[in-house]
Amino acid sequence: MNELKVGFGHYMAGFYSRLSPTTKALSEFVSRGLSKSIVYAPSRMVDAVEDMLASWRKNDNSGTGAVSPFLPVIIIATAKDYMPATGDYSIQHANPVYVTLPDDKKERVFKMRQMVGDRRAQVAICAADEPTARSIAAQFSLYISDPANRTFSAPYRFAGFDLPFPVKLETIDAPAMNIETEQKNLTILAMDLSLRETIPIFDFPRDGELHDGRGVVGDFNNPSGYQVTSQSKLLDKDTGVVVVTK
Repeated sequence: MNELKVGFGHYMAGFYSRLSPTTKALSEFVSRGLSKSIVYAPSRMVDAVEDMLASWRKNDNSGTGAVSPFLPVIIIATAKDYMPATGDYSIQHANPVYVTLPDDKKERVFKMRQMVGDRRAQVAICAADEPTARSIAAQFSLYISDPANRTFSAPYRFAGFDLPFPVKLETIDAPAMNIETEQKNLTILAMDLSLRETIPIFDFPRDGELHDGRGVVGDFNNPSGYQVTSQSKLLDKDTGVVVVTK
């Protein structure tokens, strides 16, 4: 499930756009551009951040074909494990409910279940000088303390639509912990976050099942929906009146 990574990447882009340059290195950082400033690690990486940093320094980050050791850089990662959220904070919808998608002009009906889980995330700030690393960490702490930044959306693709589902930062008390390194002139500060994600699971008619014919049976990107009642007749036993409902 990479949807959380996409949503968290957009969240970090919002933070990057609000950074104030308090040092010379940070001034270069904010003018460098997002794609050359914040990168994803393949997994949770406290113990591998120096390897990630070494790979970053070897990359052609300048686009000129030359090796570019750009610092500072922010390396972000999400854990591979999944932890269901407890019932004290969320409700797991294990039984499917019938839903329609907001922008679906075909008005198809699908089934949806919903699970809520906790995912760990980490933000590692790497800089050549301590003031720059500390400034980025302090500004990130300020950013996540804003109630407007306590949530973001993760886009889930289904039936040709990108459907936003909420992700909430469960903790805003995230101290920037120093990571010891043998490299000279390098400061690494790591901040741990807990993200509570809402994950939808959609279902639709497969081969051999009744469907509405408004899509392609079994096609995840353009599926047919379940059949719905468009009209029914009910004979009132007392009056003999036929009641028509649609």
